[in-house]
Amino acid sequence: MKILAVNPGSTSTKIAVYEDEAPRLVRNIRHSVEELAQFPRIIDQFEFRKNLVIDDLEANGIPFEFDAIVGRGGLLKPIPGGVYEVNDAMLDDIAQAMRSHACNLGCLIASELATLLPGCRAFIADPGVVDELEEIARITGSPLMPRITIWHALNQRAIARRFAAERDIQYEDLDLIICHLGGGISVGTHRHGRAIDVNNALDGEGPFSPERAGTLPAGQLIDLCNSGKFTREELKKHISGQAGLNAHLGTTDVQILVKRIEEGDTQAELVMNAMIYQIARNVGAAATVLYGKVDAILLTGGMAHSEYVVSRLQERISFLAPVFVYPGEDELEALALNALGALRGELPIQVYQ
Repeated sequence: MKILAVNPGSTSTKIAVYEDEAPRLVRNIRHSVEELAQFPRIIDQFEFRKNLVIDDLEANGIPFEFDAIVGRGGLLKPIPGGVYEVNDAMLDDIAQAMRSHACNLGCLIASELATLLPGCRAFIADPGVVDELEEIARITGSPLMPRITIWHALNQRAIARRFAAERDIQYEDLDLIICHLGGGISVGTHRHGRAIDVNNALDGEGPFSPERAGTLPAGQLIDLCNSGKFTREELKKHISGQAGLNAHLGTTDVQILVKRIEEGDTQAELVMNAMIYQIARNVGAAATVLYGKVDAILLTGGMAHSEYVVSRLQERISFLAPVFVYPGEDELEALALNALGALRGELPIQVYQ
C-alpha cells in the first residue's frame, strides 16, 4: 500500500510517503512569513499548500500514485477518536469552522489530491477535537461554559501505542498520563485506551506554554474584554499566539531562553520555571482522575528535547509514576499507519456526520 500523509502546521507543511510501514520520503516544507502574509485567512492558503505538495513530490521523483492520502484532522465538531474517511459533511464543516488553524487544511488537501487518482481514498485520523471525556469531566461552575477538548490527540495516541508496543502490552490495558509539550501544551489522562480527561490546549485551559496563555483569572479576563483597549481579535491573540513565553519573554524558542538563563537572565528563569510548575501541577491533577494508579507518565513534543524542561519536570512528578521521554512528535508516521490500518481492515473506518 502506498500512502501520502500531509500535516499542515502554522509555518510548514510536512509530508511523508509510506509503502506499507516503510517511509520512502519525509519532507518539511517551510513557509516564510512573507509567503503566508499574502493570504488574509488560513483557509486561503489551500491552493498554495496543495500545489507545494504536488511540486515537492515531483521534485523528489515520487510518482503521483497512492492508495490513500491522509491529512491531519482539523477543528471540526467533537468526535470520538479513530480513522475517518473524508466526506461532504466534513468538508462543509471545515469550511465553516469557528476556529482557525492550519490543521483545517489537512482534510481539504487530502480530499482534493485523492480525487485526482482513481480508487484513491482520503482519510483523517485522531484530529485535535477528539472528545472522549467522561461526563463528570465536562461540568464547570457555569452551565453556559462546559469544558471542551482541543489537544494533540494524534501524537498522544501514537506515543501511547509506541510505549505499549515496546513493552508488548496493549495501549487499551494501560492507565497513562501523557504531556505533549509543544507550542501548546496538552495533558491527557488515558484510561484503557480512552482520553477521559484532557485540557483545551488551544484557547484557554491548562498550563501556559510557549505561545498560549492557558487558564487565566476569569474576573480579570472579563474586565480586560470590557476595557475598550483591545479588539476581539487582539484579545484572541493574547490567549493564543502572543501569550505564554512569547508574551513574557519575547520568544517561543526554549533553547534561546535556556541560553539567556545560563547568562544570568533571572526573569527568563522565573517564567520558564513557572511554566514547568504549571505543567507539573496539571500532571498531579491528572493523577487524581486515575485515583493515583498511574502506569506511566509520557513526555513528548518539541520541548521534550530540552534537558532543562524535562529534568525539572521530572523532579516534581516522578513520585507519581515512572516518567518516559519521547521527544518530538510522530504525527506523520501516525497518520500513515492509521491509513494503512484502515486500508487493511485492521482499523474501523468511521463516518463523520
